Amino acid sequence: MIAISGLTKRYRDVLAVDDVSLEIPAGSICGLLGRNGAGKTTTFKCLLGFARADSGEVRFDGEPLTPQTFATLGYVPERPALYGWMTVDQHLEIARRSQPGHDAARAKELLATFRLDGRKKAARLSKGQQTALALILALTHHPSILILDEPASGLDPVMQRVVLDILIDAATSGATILISSHQISQIDRAADRVAIMRDGKIVVSGVLDDLREASRVVEATFDKIIPDLGAMEAEMRVERAGTSVRAHANGRADAVAARFGALGATGVRVLDRSLEDLFLDAVDDGENR
Repeated sequence: MIAISGLTKRYRDVLAVDDVSLEIPAGSICGLLGRNGAGKTTTFKCLLGFARADSGEVRFDGEPLTPQTFATLGYVPERPALYGWMTVDQHLEIARRSQPGHDAARAKELLATFRLDGRKKAARLSKGQQTALALILALTHHPSILILDEPASGLDPVMQRVVLDILIDAATSGATILISSHQISQIDRAADRVAIMRDGKIVVSGVLDDLREASRVVEATFDKIIPDLGAMEAEMRVERAGTSVRAHANGRADAVAARFGALGATGVRVLDRSLEDLFLDAVDDGENR
């Protein structure tokens, strides 16, 4: 598993990561979401020792980060760190020599999957092909931990789906995966957990199905006027439009629906909310409400 506790990183007067704590169990895919500048990439850098955290602790399977950790860890940075003058095959040769668990057959299979020419220099690859090569390098030693920052950047929709399927298969085999992406639909499809960052803090985290359940909305329509809702407006966020009401039920959708029915609503619906809805609520500063 990945366990982060109290991680904090400051750049002069900017608090980039603010007391972040997060646990990701083995076999899970956790999507890390946030607007640009929320602190996602800095969090990744602190996890991997590329930036020194001011405070906090990170554990991988109960152990602190050491050089040996990278034998079981795969990483894809936001911008692939490739040598432009080297070919694809030469990059894989470096991986073969440096990774004890390198699987040449797996590398060959992934090259075919992503349709990469091993003779082509990295500088001549498209953005999507560079991302594909970075993914291959991260996956060829069958890592038990994967940390991926925008791992489908530049890939076409078909290859994006391939990447997600690969990650789901890895998690099914027991890998622990932390993935950041601006494509919320990718996280929605692959992840079973989500953490949303805002201004360096994690403001929402948990099992995705539980978060969806807790965020369901109840919509009620009344015949002429909306009756007195009693204490409901103090208990939850309520939105009015004409003779209709929407209540953010805070995990009590069935009870709220029953209350609307008792108040004489002519129609009541319980609405599921998407991950995009959860994300927009979490990063909203209140000005758009």
